[in-house]
Amino acid sequence: MLIHSFALAGGIFKASPCQEPALREAILQQVNTIRSRGYNCGGQAFGSAQAVNWNSQLVGAASGHSADMAENNYFDHQNLRGQKAQHRVDAVGYKWRGVAENIAAGQFSTRTVMQGWMDSPGHCKNIMDPSYNEIGVACIEKPGSYYGEYWTMVLARRR
Repeated sequence: MLIHSFALAGGIFKASPCQEPALREAILQQVNTIRSRGYNCGGQAFGSAQAVNWNSQLVGAASGHSADMAENNYFDHQNLRGQKAQHRVDAVGYKWRGVAENIAAGQFSTRTVMQGWMDSPGHCKNIMDPSYNEIGVACIEKPGSYYGEYWTMVLARRR
């Protein structure tokens, strides 16, 4: 796992996966490697797909949702005001033709969150869908919340 440990005042503390150096590069590398090879998502075979690019607006939508889940201690694609991914992407000014969202909570590294998404047929299909060509991913940590870490991946294609 990619958790960083360090000693402080005689104890061992683990750094949050949300503070993982090169989180962006790790996620992009994993997503694009999987997309280049193709994948079987819950019995549905997907051939290779073009690489996705990182998009800071989508990171904004993702981080807003992860922060909201962490702050309000819930885990859902729909926020407590009834808004879904499309609303969050609209709010950051991204003009989209298609949008999808993957969420996860409590994972300890980019590797474990990606494995969880690839093991979930719906999340896997979102990652493998060739119509999406941009992503943004955020991980927000809130000690004392139910899950601790809240992950959101937003996948989209511009108009």
